[in-house]
Amino acid sequence: MSKKAIVVISTARSEKEGGKIAQHLVEKKLAACVNVIPRVKSFFYWEGKLCQEKEAMLFIKTVEGKLKRLINEIKNIHSYEVPEIIFLKVDGGEKAYLQWIEKALEEK
Repeated sequence: MSKKAIVVISTARSEKEGGKIAQHLVEKKLAACVNVIPRVKSFFYWEGKLCQEKEAMLFIKTVEGKLKRLINEIKNIHSYEVPEIIFLKVDGGEKAYLQWIEKALEEK
């Protein structure tokens, strides 16, 4: 595998918004796959106030070369002022799946 796989974790205000973000990223070939997990309960402080929100969790599979554009796209279409965007480099995994991620993101 020549390109390093990355998993990006984000949240969205709703399952609908998560689906919109997921579809957008896959259509633009910035993500090979996005899992949208509904009904996540998040607790956090925002502007000094303790918040509890129902959100959707996004697990986004991509490669290093697409990461910067993917982050910019999330920021551009997300409803949050400061969306959660955390990325983790994949140290290993099932070889055929990692190759599929790379192949799915090839520009035609």
